[in-house]
Formats: sequence, C-alpha cells, structure tokens
Amino acid sequence: MRATIPLALRAPWLLAAQALLLLAGGAQAQEAREPPVREQVERRLQSVGTLIETSSVARQIEASGEAAAREKRNNARLIHREAAATLDRGDAAGASRLLDAAAREMMGGARLAKPEQVAGAKQRRDYDARLDSARALLAAQQRITAEKGSQPEAVAATQRIEAGIADAERQAAAGQLTEARAALDRAYLVARVSIEALRRGDTLVRTLKFANAREEYAYELDRYDTHRMLIQVLLADRPDAAAGMRGFVDKAAELRTEAEAQAAAGEHATAIKRLEEATRQLARAVRLGGIYIPL
Repeated sequence: MRATIPLALRAPWLLAAQALLLLAGGAQAQEAREPPVREQVERRLQSVGTLIETSSVARQIEASGEAAAREKRNNARLIHREAAATLDRGDAAGASRLLDAAAREMMGGARLAKPEQVAGAKQRRDYDARLDSARALLAAQQRITAEKGSQPEAVAATQRIEAGIADAERQAAAGQLTEARAALDRAYLVARVSIEALRRGDTLVRTLKFANAREEYAYELDRYDTHRMLIQVLLADRPDAAAGMRGFVDKAAELRTEAEAQAAAGEHATAIKRLEEATRQLARAVRLGGIYIPL
C-alpha cells in the first residue's frame, strides 16, 4: 500500500505545481463544454508566465541545479511564447492547449527538482523527461510547419525529429539508455532550432512581450546556446564537417563575447543585435552539419 504524505508535510513548491496542473485540467474540461474566451486565456497566459518565471516552483527548479529540471523550465518558456503568439493571431483555444502543455512541462520540472536521486533511476527519469519534451516540441513544430504551407526544409526537419525520437525509443526499449538519450538530444535540439527558425522574422514573434531589453537579451542568449548545443551533437555524427563549421563557430563566439561586454555595460539593445548575428553564424554551421534552417 502506498503511504499518503500529509498535506502539511508536502513541499510548498510541489503543492503549487499540483494546484496549477489541477487548474489546467479544469480549464481543459471547461473547454470541452465551451470555447475559451480571449480574456480567460490572457489571464492564464499571465498566471502560467508567473509559474515559469517567479513562482516557488521556478525557484525550486533553479535552486536544484538539476539540468533536466532546468531544461523542462526552458521548454515551458518556449511553449509559453508560442501560446502568446497563437493568442495574438486570435486562436484562443490553441493558445489554451499550449498553456496546458507549458504547465505540464513545469510540473515535470518540479518532479525532477528533488534532492534524492539514485543513478539508474535518475537516468531513466531524465530520459523520460526529455522524451516528453521532444514530443511536445515535435507537435509544435508540426503545427507551425503546416501553418506555413509545409515548406520542404521544415518537412525535412519534421522527419528528422520523428526519426530521432523513434531511434531513441528503440534503443531505450533495448536497455541502451545512454545511446537513446544521445539520439533523443539530437531530435530535441533539432526541434527547438527548427521552431525558432520558422518563427524568426515572423511578425508573430515580434508580438511577444518582453518586460525590458534585458529580458529579450536573455531570450537571445537561450537561442544562441541552443544552436551551439545542436552543433556539438552534430559534430558527434559528422566529424568530417568540423573544419567547415569552425570559421562560423569562431565568428559566432567573437560576436557573443562582444555582446556580453555590451550587456555588462547596460547596452542591451546593441547586445541583442550582436547575439542575433552570432546565432546566424551558428545557423550557417548547422547547415553544414546537414540540417537546413533559415538564416
């Protein structure tokens, strides 16, 4: 029989996460009866944003130092931004579904942000968490690809993500979790970069609300880091592409160093432009690694 933890002994951050998930479930049930109205979704957009950025759940994830939990939170941020863009184009129901997905990502992060971890079980939990995130991003990438007319490059990215997830699941089923995680990491990063590339330059992205230039700078840092991680996993598969990538990667590093200096001096608007150009350099390197993405 499973022991029940008294309510008073449960961590406040876990209670907050569970409460939000219950609210999300209630919202889904309400949507099954009637379409959500924009004002309701706007309030949820704000509350989920608070959950992601300033809640006790967010603080617990940040303080845990658990990489998988932080990745869940970053994924929730990406889905939350997509929900804002979806609402801005008038799709309240679609935005509400995305907000449910963002809340679930944060709940997953809360579960991972626990101090008690056993190596084997932790590896499986990390894999399962990344698999959930990869599937969520694949669904978002498929939706945006269809919205933009199923461009050949985006469809190719979709197929690569699907194949990566399928490979990971086969390897995990065979007990090869280390290999499965590597395949899943590639699929996850391709999905993130593809989504950002599809939305980049899109007027929908420009409707996303940043509180200030410092927040937008942090967003651009996250884009840069995602591209850089993708290059690292591509090089594991394509060491022959390293020489061609090096020039673009080195130039990107120079631009990022300049951006960091500008941000430290409070010149965040200029730093954002530097980071955008740095990420374009990385995108050129990604192309050489076999994945076409818009610049």
